[in-house]
Amino acid sequence: MGYSQFKTLQSVKQAFGISLKEGDRFLPDFSPLKPSEFLTAYLHESLPIVASSGSEKARSEGIIYPILLEVRRILDRQISLFSGEDFTVDESSGLAGICDFILSRSPEVLEIEAPVVVIVEAKRTDLKSGLGQCIAEMIAAQRFNQKHFSQMTTTPQPNIGIYSSVNNGSINNGSPKLIAVNLHNHAISHSYQGFLNHLNLAVPRGILR
Repeated sequence: MGYSQFKTLQSVKQAFGISLKEGDRFLPDFSPLKPSEFLTAYLHESLPIVASSGSEKARSEGIIYPILLEVRRILDRQISLFSGEDFTVDESSGLAGICDFILSRSPEVLEIEAPVVVIVEAKRTDLKSGLGQCIAEMIAAQRFNQKHFSQMTTTPQPNIGIYSSVNNGSINNGSPKLIAVNLHNHAISHSYQGFLNHLNLAVPRGILR
């Protein structure tokens, strides 16, 4: 079953012996970031349609993917974006299966390279229901980064997981045994600029330093 088997916070806490720390935010203050005219025009057309649709594919293509492409553009294409790729790290621990989105530090797009950040799309508008799966994928990313990135740097890397739905998104931070859960949700369908700002801070913090 892979990542999808972790349907509750309790299941992932028990499986990996982790603790949660709840808070409002862990990213620093930021200056407003102006999205490109292309993204603004695209979301102006897509948001009303996606907001009224129950299709996960519509949400993914209409909101999340364009915003992630915008982050890649802002970071001068120093990162690569993967959608719907297999990210099996440790099948025996259940850390296996398809990830909604992965951002990699490498500009290469043919293969996922460390370090990475994972983005999980909520299957329903209730963000709480999918946090277990998001944290499991964060743990997988952490192990992947430790295995493939350890020879490149000795500086500890923060582990970032981004969890989003058509209505809200949260950005969570992790260390080996402690996951900090951001309780402040960003209303993507009403103010995607704020979510874009936080992504632009979280992604370099997670994979570019």
